[in-house]
Amino acid sequence: MSSTGQTLYRRARKVMPGGTQLLSKRPEMFLPEQWPTYYKSAKGAEVTDLDGKTYLDMSFCGIGATVLGFADPDVNAAVKAAIDLGSMSTLNCAEDIELAELLIEQHPWADMVRFGRAGGEAMAISIRIARAATGRDMVAFCGYHGWHDWYLSANLGETTALDGHLLPGLDTKGVPRGLAGLMHPFHYNKLDEIEAIVAAHGERLAAIVMEPVRSSEPDTDFIKGVRTLADRCGAVLVFDEVTSGFRINSGGAHLAYGVDPDIAVFAKAISNGFPMAAILGRASVMDAAQETFISSTAWTERVGPVAALATLRKHRELNVHKHLMRIGKRVQDGWADAAREASLPVNVSGIAPLGHFAIDLPEGQEARTLFTQMMLDRGILANASFYATWAHTDAQIDRYLEAVNVIFRELRSAIDQKAVRQLLRGPVAHSGFKRLT
Repeated sequence: MSSTGQTLYRRARKVMPGGTQLLSKRPEMFLPEQWPTYYKSAKGAEVTDLDGKTYLDMSFCGIGATVLGFADPDVNAAVKAAIDLGSMSTLNCAEDIELAELLIEQHPWADMVRFGRAGGEAMAISIRIARAATGRDMVAFCGYHGWHDWYLSANLGETTALDGHLLPGLDTKGVPRGLAGLMHPFHYNKLDEIEAIVAAHGERLAAIVMEPVRSSEPDTDFIKGVRTLADRCGAVLVFDEVTSGFRINSGGAHLAYGVDPDIAVFAKAISNGFPMAAILGRASVMDAAQETFISSTAWTERVGPVAALATLRKHRELNVHKHLMRIGKRVQDGWADAAREASLPVNVSGIAPLGHFAIDLPEGQEARTLFTQMMLDRGILANASFYATWAHTDAQIDRYLEAVNVIFRELRSAIDQKAVRQLLRGPVAHSGFKRLT
């Protein structure tokens, strides 16, 4: 019998292109035709769907935004007070300055801050500032940095340029052809690739953009080498900390590696799910924001800064990152142990609070989909990733890992019997971008 969520999703696809506002929340990315899709309430590490069924969330947990857990009482209390006082006015909210000073305190290399309300938007702001500061157009990049034209234009000349950085299968319809040739991708921990880009285009590079940490730790020579190359050619070094920030410490992950960027961009974890983003930078770069037009009414509301202040203070006071690291490592070790016991070829990757696993078999995506189905039957939202939160308890991790041990053995048996597809009650999950019809 179809769930209320799936019934509503069929309605959504008729009135909203793509069905959801975020690709990562499409049910086809998890468990087509079975995923609950919509929630009624969420608290801590649990989500209740429209049918009143409560699940333990051991997947993306708000796509990494709710670092403290769903509906954190301290953040919510601060937000409710801000709403009661008025979230918008003709005047500016003073919390902007307080938040800027807190972020600069946590990142002593930075001098100035601009704010936005979403990660992709903030990355677009950073590129505009870098181009304004340098008077150049080209960008070298590594990793995923949003949906905006500057980034997707990498696929204009070579349609697979973003494979491995974003998602396979991305079309560039709607992206101006005139942007072709401005983007130059390089792979993480491959210093020779960015060296070649700088050698060929250094005088035209406005920025070198990268996540300081991805699925593996950065080689010391790599991250320091990128800094040296940026200095040599005069490009602005931008660290995209939208996902990595406030996971391994109370600040940007780059602080752990001893390399300072010229701009760092934060969103997601800084406000525990409320829309907020920050672009930190050196004054020599950030002041160029006054020489171009970067402005939005939505960036002046009060809820985002208040939520960020409450989140960041709690994060620092409780050493939240230590809990995230410990819980995340428990899960990653649990995946590896269960896979070994089941003789299932599984590759575990990612920093501890943002872990991933992949089943290294031709039928790996089918098996991952079956994993999600079996977990859902046990009241757990799960895929091949786990984003740790402050709200996750050891008892919840125990429950999850017990299920992992059983399911990995069942997956091994299903694979051996070539029965994975037969056990699935719906289609295989999508692994890349796919237009819905």
